[in-house]
Amino acid sequence: MDGKQLQSQYKDHLSDFQNWDQRAHAQEYILYPKNMGYHLCIDETALSKGDLYTILINRDKRGRKGSIIAVIQGTKTDDIIAVLTKMPQKLRNQVKEITLDMAGSMQKIAKTCFPRAMQVIDRFHVQKLVYEAVQELRITYRWQVIKEENKAMKAAKEKGEVYKAEELENGDTLRQLLARSRYLLFKSPDKWTKSQKIRAELLFKQFEDIKHVYYYSLELGKIFSTNYDKDVARAKLALWYNKIEEYGYDTFTTVANSIENHYERILNFFVSWTKQEISPKQQIVFTLPNPPCPNESRPLRRGWALSF
Repeated sequence: MDGKQLQSQYKDHLSDFQNWDQRAHAQEYILYPKNMGYHLCIDETALSKGDLYTILINRDKRGRKGSIIAVIQGTKTDDIIAVLTKMPQKLRNQVKEITLDMAGSMQKIAKTCFPRAMQVIDRFHVQKLVYEAVQELRITYRWQVIKEENKAMKAAKEKGEVYKAEELENGDTLRQLLARSRYLLFKSPDKWTKSQKIRAELLFKQFEDIKHVYYYSLELGKIFSTNYDKDVARAKLALWYNKIEEYGYDTFTTVANSIENHYERILNFFVSWTKQEISPKQQIVFTLPNPPCPNESRPLRRGWALSF
């Protein structure tokens, strides 16, 4: 059977879509107040065609049935607040903790809609910022090498010679080394493959500052994974921040300043219920493939509820 026909048959005849009480506004938002819990997570994610949606989930459900509280089209703060405040104040006041990213808009949404909840910036968003800074340095060097290589190729052509880039011990050129090192910089050394270990050694030999910022990123990850006391974590984050300031790499300093600006909400992670292996972002991803259908008796494939 044709997939589109099956979707149409399910929507129009097998499901309760025609009688769904949220049908009128499902294009803009869907809301399940009965799924409210004590520990929530709010984040934005791209669904069909790259459009952004704001998702609110109940973390107590750990991605199982009843996890989704709200799916709202777009990310505009006032629009999100308008939808979430449709739920009773008494229900929203029972929320003890909400996990979010460092965006000011998310902070405003959480403060307005869940005023009694402790705000927690989870490690996923903090470490993501640091990893992006490491990758930015790698990419900056890659463009420099490409520029120099283009100049060398042009000079060789003018001389009537064939340009050949110098190969390193593992067979990579400098340009290839920088391109192929992307994934190893996301991993800890104990998880590198044999070829990645060789490539990392060559990379750090050629670009010592990439080595420094990479190991600074590992230090931050270790603080999150080995500390379960807020005061200890505070002291270690302060020492990490001082190292970054002393090192002087602009992008990393910007990251450190961002962390300092959200210090208390980041430190809430260490007293939070949210310290677990699955990140809030992963919970949202795991939750979305089968959002509940209108009568919640059958699974509904991703995007169907949002396309009505």
